[in-house]
Amino acid sequence: MTQGHRQFGIRGFMTAALAGGVALAAALPVAPASAQGYPVKPIKLVVAFSPGGPTDIVARIVAQKISPALEQQVVIDNRPGAAGTLGADIVAKSPGDGYTLLLGTISTLGLAPSTFPNLPYDPLKAFAPISLLTNNYFVIGANAAAVPGTLGEFIAQAKAMPDKFNFASNGTGNITHVAGEMFNAMAGVKLVHIPYKGTAPAALDVAAGRAHIQFDLPTAFLQHIAAGKIRALALAGPKRDPRLPDVPTTAEAGLPGFVASAWFGLVATAGTPDAVIRRLNAEVVRALASSDVRDTILKLGLEPAGNTPEQFAALIAEENTKWARIVKDSGLKLN
Repeated sequence: MTQGHRQFGIRGFMTAALAGGVALAAALPVAPASAQGYPVKPIKLVVAFSPGGPTDIVARIVAQKISPALEQQVVIDNRPGAAGTLGADIVAKSPGDGYTLLLGTISTLGLAPSTFPNLPYDPLKAFAPISLLTNNYFVIGANAAAVPGTLGEFIAQAKAMPDKFNFASNGTGNITHVAGEMFNAMAGVKLVHIPYKGTAPAALDVAAGRAHIQFDLPTAFLQHIAAGKIRALALAGPKRDPRLPDVPTTAEAGLPGFVASAWFGLVATAGTPDAVIRRLNAEVVRALASSDVRDTILKLGLEPAGNTPEQFAALIAEENTKWARIVKDSGLKLN
């Protein structure tokens, strides 16, 4: 072989190898550019309710745990209003890059389409589910001075004096509002609805006697129960809460069938790269499985969860169907 042939052979081999390498690289799956190195800046976690409520507490617990693992700060941004839909809409309209997340609830992701006819976002299309965080049953909390000692006694008094008593909620159209309207229908009473901008201010007014009843998670009432300002009349679930062992279920208290619960979950904006969703899911599930986070959440009277993005997406779809049927069939009039 001549020198020229040898040079051509080497050049030809290198050219062919380079071309083959380019072709092979083009054939390999490439992670979206926005997912590479994620995260490279702080992450904003929108909580669509006031500071101090259960959603805010859970958000801060999870954010504090996953921040070191992500090597970026997860910053809480409270945006209360319109039963959480204002904050949810902010995230729905944010870039799908994983840097704006939502602490979603049954109200913002499952109930809102049935209670807000002009909802500016579609929870089934606007978000990319990451993981369920907690799943919890409501407590019926009442002002200790203004409301009789048992659920049955309160219902009897409310029937005898229509419109005398009221109930506080986290906002019109929120699950805490719908739970109160369902209570009215099932108990045959007419409690007047008073909307607030979050759990904490509602509970403060119940404790102070400016409102009478509130349907909410145990964490909303624990400090007020300990202070003797609020009495837990019943737990709206299938079994008693270990944090409130002396509080009967609604079935035990004489109102069988009244079950009200709420869940919290983490979602990103639709279009967020799957690699980012998987990274966030892994860190969130790991955090929820850790003993310190589980113990803290359990002490709040909440039940830690954690699942896959697919499982959480299925739950959101199921809740949309369920609440649409309940709202329609019950004829609830949401003021």
